[in-house]
Amino acid sequence: MLPSNANVPEPVLHALTNSVAGDIHVGDALVKEYSRDWSLFAVEPQLVVEPKTVEDIKTVVTTVAKYKAEFPALSITGRSAGTDMTGGPLNESIILGCTKYLNYFSVDAAALRATLQPGVFYRDFEAEAGPLALSMPSYPASKSLSAVGGITMNNSGGERTLRYGQTRDFVDQVKMVLADGNEYTFGPLTRNELAAKRALSTFEGQVYRDIADLIDEHWDVIQAAAPTVSKNSSGYALWRVYDAESGTFDLAQLFVGSQGTLGILTEVTWRLVVDKPHRRTIPIFFKDWSDMPDVVNQLREHDLETLEAFDDETLLLGIRFMPQIAKLVGENILLFAWRFWPEAMIGIRMLGVPKLIILAEVAEETPAAADAKAADVVAALASHRVWLRPPLDEQAAEKYWLMRRNSFKILTEQTKGKRSAPFVEDFCIDPDLVPEFLPKAFALLKRHGIKANIAGHAGNGNFHIIPLMDLRQESEQTKILPVADEFYALVAEYHGSISAEHNDGILRTPYLEGMFGAKMTALFAAVKHIFDPQNIFNPGKKVAGSRDARAYLRDHIAGSNR
Repeated sequence: MLPSNANVPEPVLHALTNSVAGDIHVGDALVKEYSRDWSLFAVEPQLVVEPKTVEDIKTVVTTVAKYKAEFPALSITGRSAGTDMTGGPLNESIILGCTKYLNYFSVDAAALRATLQPGVFYRDFEAEAGPLALSMPSYPASKSLSAVGGITMNNSGGERTLRYGQTRDFVDQVKMVLADGNEYTFGPLTRNELAAKRALSTFEGQVYRDIADLIDEHWDVIQAAAPTVSKNSSGYALWRVYDAESGTFDLAQLFVGSQGTLGILTEVTWRLVVDKPHRRTIPIFFKDWSDMPDVVNQLREHDLETLEAFDDETLLLGIRFMPQIAKLVGENILLFAWRFWPEAMIGIRMLGVPKLIILAEVAEETPAAADAKAADVVAALASHRVWLRPPLDEQAAEKYWLMRRNSFKILTEQTKGKRSAPFVEDFCIDPDLVPEFLPKAFALLKRHGIKANIAGHAGNGNFHIIPLMDLRQESEQTKILPVADEFYALVAEYHGSISAEHNDGILRTPYLEGMFGAKMTALFAAVKHIFDPQNIFNPGKKVAGSRDARAYLRDHIAGSNR
């Protein structure tokens, strides 16, 4: 559970003040700011440290470890940009804020690698890598606001995950400060290299011995519990550590997606891809969801860049807030509205607003190749009961992508009274099961009087249901827990992931056993204890979460529409 009634004791504050080169904040505006992320929760820390160097992080870890027995509420949570939607970077004790100082990065274009500290904003990395036609393609929709630490520790995966995979697929190595206060480098090891690590008499050697033995002893349980869907950020990815075919053993795979519960990230090396410069988008309109699986499965054979989806509620939201979207584009509202005339004609032909819009995007090396692949996509759709526009270039397609990428932001900032309530917002199931699953999910919400919109990554079966609720009302707040209980039980029934890319945090940790089973969650607890025997790193996330943690909801709601 999260520590309760935490205070940073005077000896700890004195020790940090005299030994940390970075900034220390107590009771100021930054502490208030760091009490929130993009979730429904608010947890005010007692102390924020902005470390200048890795040595500062080591000092904080060793100081907390030294005083932990005397002051059990002490703990440390790393934080980058704070765009997490699960309460992952929230803690009542000490927050390590990384964006002010730990923001160095370098791009090696020849090697297709980038080395980055956790406080680097993706937009800053993109500003350097983009002109070189390079990217780390699993960036989230919030890439203009997100930072490297959160992207890595949450195992983010956005619109290009269909073609390229999630963040863990691009992590070469990580550097972590572990519970003994030392920094270690983790990446793929050969059998001989693993044997050398196991032979060490240090804390690092103990970690390698214990994790390797745990995986070996419980191999069958781990493989049986491994998610079968194409995206997952829940739990600890024990099934990714040992590759039986190659014989490699890679603890970096365990840290990616761990939400800072096993140690503090100090550096990550990302593999990069060369972006294909020529893009075409084919908007596809559906009268209902039932035709989606056949279309998605057929289009996945075409190696598309993305297959993104949003529903009629999101479309209507975009129309309602068209002036705001036009402003994002920097275009006159009348001219921007005129660009939607073809969609109006499609609506007339469909005899109504489409229930689902899918954006199929192709990306290739030459305009001719992009046009040819787009033509193949159009031809593949000829036998399906869908309506579509001809392939659009990037400029013509921009209005759709703005609507898709900014739907959550618009919901959060523009709706009055009701606000976006992200608590069932990141499931992933087999795309074939979506038309069966979604009516049950929406019936559940309707039964509790909750209206929602939906968008997501259709090619992966990863969708974001965003309820709209007036959370200033006690009657609305009390709906969240029973709805979450039913919703995540439904996801487990369909053998899906309760979090494809947003991770567990305060929000979903209590539901991990429902997804993975008791044996696997016991292994997660064992992993946590191996790395963090004193429970100093981001407690209450991934392991030992409690439904009682939702008490943090109440303090967050009043007067807030963040």
